[in-house]
Amino acid sequence: MAISKKQNSDLQNAYGEINDEIVCEYLKNHDDFLQRYPDMLDFLHVSHASGSAVSLVEKQVSVMRERSTELRQRLTALSANAKDNDALFEQTRALVLKLLDAKSVVALYDTFITSMTADFNVEYASMILYANNGIDDAYRTASHEAIKKEIGSLFRGHKAVCGTLRTEELTYLFPDGDGVGSAAIMPLGSTEPLGLIAVGSSDANRYNSKTGTLFLAHISEVIAKLLPGLPDTDR
Repeated sequence: MAISKKQNSDLQNAYGEINDEIVCEYLKNHDDFLQRYPDMLDFLHVSHASGSAVSLVEKQVSVMRERSTELRQRLTALSANAKDNDALFEQTRALVLKLLDAKSVVALYDTFITSMTADFNVEYASMILYANNGIDDAYRTASHEAIKKEIGSLFRGHKAVCGTLRTEELTYLFPDGDGVGSAAIMPLGSTEPLGLIAVGSSDANRYNSKTGTLFLAHISEVIAKLLPGLPDTDR
């Protein structure tokens, strides 16, 4: 159905001289226009990337197909993330149960280190507790002043730190590590930390400012709660 001369005159009276902007505004305000005048679809064409012209219907189908592909990709990514989070949750739950069974600081320390490498597939793991000396060097300790001197700048605000650190900082956190590229560090406790835990990777992009630290934070909270009530060694 073609637009009559009267309708065209009405448009001019309502909008003034017709131009591209007026047509766009009109179509926005009358989004059922093509439903009322379906024959217009045969006259509307959009240039294709190849240089040929396609009808508006074909263009709409193409756009919808692209959007459908994009939505499928997003859904696949969300599903993959959900599976990863489910697996991480189960691993964290299992670790928390093991930590609750620890009868000493030594057992707690060993449980954390072993679980990180064996269950979480972490390349490097570290725990440093604030103290002067560990019992028989069974777990790593350092004074608050020593840690502050080595990596104090990382813990402003007692929050988690993720990213590519300086070589000296990575060496201090993982003295037995070779080629650590990035790390995530979490203080044990928020107000008065008892130490820290850290995980590292040879991949410089593995831990960065966008890395989620929810599960590591949960583990650190559990350890911070358990530490004060545990003896150094099993009795």
